[in-house]
Amino acid sequence: MGPPDIYPDPAGTPGVANPDITPENVKDTICNPRWSTKSVRPPAEYTNRLKVQQIREYALADTSLRDYEEDHLIPLELGGHPQDPGNLWPEPYETSIPEGGAHEKDKVENYLHDEVCAGSVPLRIAQSEIAQDWYRVYVSAGLR
Repeated sequence: MGPPDIYPDPAGTPGVANPDITPENVKDTICNPRWSTKSVRPPAEYTNRLKVQQIREYALADTSLRDYEEDHLIPLELGGHPQDPGNLWPEPYETSIPEGGAHEKDKVENYLHDEVCAGSVPLRIAQSEIAQDWYRVYVSAGLR
């Protein structure tokens, strides 16, 4: 497990799956090359407003919006809920460790998506792994 500043507050952002994406339909949804996260991504006005609200709620010392990505803890490409605030959080680009920010989590998202679509990892396991400790996956999968 990495340092606390690379994870969201689990009480506010536990990770929420999209009920429309199921293990039975991944080949028709997230694993279909014609499917796109754009089809479910919430508008920027919504995520920007939520980012401001959550930075305040989390009492983050750095309040500069540009230092955060309003990120889906369970990413859209793994069937994360697009608009539920319990799946969104202001993820910092820079953290207390060099490889603990938003760009590194993006690598985990892509890796797990590929694993789910290859049939190597079940959808629910991938969702759980990224929500519980994305950094452990980052290290153990050798994504550094």
